[in-house]
Amino acid sequence: MTKSEFTDHAFTAKSNYGTGSDPTYAGALSFLRRRYTRDLEGVDVVVTGVPMDLCTTNRPGARFGPAGIRAASAHLAWTQPYPWPVDPFEKLAVIDYGDCNFDFGWPEKMPEAIRAHAAGIISAGPSLITLGGDHFITYPLLKAHVEKHGPLSLVHFDAHSDSDVDETGRVDHGTMFYHAAREGLVDPARSVQIGIRTHQPDRQGFNVLDAPWVHQNGPEAVIAEIKRIVGDNKAYLTFDIDCLDPSAAPGTGTPVVGGLTSHQALTILRGLVGVNFVGMDLVEVAPAYDISEITALAGATIVAEYICLRAAMQG
Repeated sequence: MTKSEFTDHAFTAKSNYGTGSDPTYAGALSFLRRRYTRDLEGVDVVVTGVPMDLCTTNRPGARFGPAGIRAASAHLAWTQPYPWPVDPFEKLAVIDYGDCNFDFGWPEKMPEAIRAHAAGIISAGPSLITLGGDHFITYPLLKAHVEKHGPLSLVHFDAHSDSDVDETGRVDHGTMFYHAAREGLVDPARSVQIGIRTHQPDRQGFNVLDAPWVHQNGPEAVIAEIKRIVGDNKAYLTFDIDCLDPSAAPGTGTPVVGGLTSHQALTILRGLVGVNFVGMDLVEVAPAYDISEITALAGATIVAEYICLRAAMQG
């Protein structure tokens, strides 16, 4: 192997397995230095981006989220995630597929473009992780997952319920789970929203562990409730970075004080081994409002934790 092949593992890696050693400050910025490819043969997990923020109701900028998360993930890619005992990339073939393409001049066509992009990957076999982008993208992503897996339990980390009543069908990052519940994409009675701290008079039947409940009862109680509610259902994980307190994640469009700490969020995620997750997204990272990449780094770490959960599911 030549010296040049020790760098830019996103392009030079010969395998979809293993952890590389590119410098954290240089090299091609795929997610966690995973190989950039669209060859899905033998792939277990695909990471893709949806750089869209046309559905935001406050500060835009989440279209830069996928790039920001990939860049921050370089800080994590040099060794296996702590405190997991096994390198997930020794068990799972994980690639970076690049981003979903759509024409920003036709916003009404974007939901279908996102659904088709995701469905094409999922139908080939891999599990999908999506980097947003504003939170609206979860709606077409859910449609793609339900096409394969049937109705799902939703495990939703957020400051907002995103279940505002909407009878018009407009695209909005605050109404997706109203539509998802009404259309039977998710079963609200077997779904749970964690970290909520904004007013919503109609919860659409979702179970809610709001931020004060999390702070009062602690991560272990949250883990137990999530497992009780979801049971053995197939589940989809969606994590809006504004679930975290702005002190831990300032780089987002609609920050709300009083949120979870990064320690609480990571502890909860690590406790969800055994939940039958079929897909995941991480949304609303807006790098323009970030400080020293701490929001993007939090997002990248949360996705890395989910990959470890997937590896743990392999036994």
